[in-house]
Amino acid sequence: MTDIFISFLVFVIAMLYSSAGFGGASGYLAAMNFFDIPAAVMASTALVLNIFVSSISFVNYLRAGHFRLRLLLPFLVTSIPAAFLGATLILTEKTYTTLLYVVLTYLALRMVLVPVISEAPDWKHRPVPLWLALLSGVAIGLLSGMIGIGGGIFLSPLIILMQWGNAKEAAASAGGFIALNSLSGLFGRVANGTLDFGEFGVSLLIFGLAGALIGSRLGAIRFSISSVRRALGTILSIAVGTYWLTALFT
Repeated sequence: MTDIFISFLVFVIAMLYSSAGFGGASGYLAAMNFFDIPAAVMASTALVLNIFVSSISFVNYLRAGHFRLRLLLPFLVTSIPAAFLGATLILTEKTYTTLLYVVLTYLALRMVLVPVISEAPDWKHRPVPLWLALLSGVAIGLLSGMIGIGGGIFLSPLIILMQWGNAKEAAASAGGFIALNSLSGLFGRVANGTLDFGEFGVSLLIFGLAGALIGSRLGAIRFSISSVRRALGTILSIAVGTYWLTALFT
């Protein structure tokens, strides 16, 4: 029964996150943590799901004409090695869980409270400073590798808030960014011997792929990015709120 419930959650999470160009790792991690799955299994499973879900999302946004190479390449130069390094760091269960929920809390608040920039008729892209893109790539990659997420959920709002691209372009860049950084993080876990899928890996992968195929297609063509993000923020808020209340009163 637990397997069925987790698989259903992964399907829904993959569908929602992929519609916004994300791989869904933060959602998978929040869901798996409720079932006391070991940190190594959580991070490994989330990374693999991220690779497949974000790749599908990226392809659909690419086909819809929303991808710009300049919004992806500079960040990847430093984020990929940083993600590999972050994945080789061994964290205790307590440190991992605390770091995970600090990040999830930030993501939940950002997605619920920070509005997506509206694009006026005279809206123009701002140039991306190379030094800032390289520095941002290091920070996002390192944190992503440590926790087991792809980092696109940090990159996407950065692109939008800095006006380097619109919401759809940010979603397309996030998909490619997540897939490649997750792959780097996965190699880091293989090199460090911390790759572990437990008993849930295969079933979660199948349900995640199904959700991604549906969600990314809808997100690239039909859905409003802002409404999807607020929905994701609400889901994450419930998850992190439950965690912090439990941590405070137990």
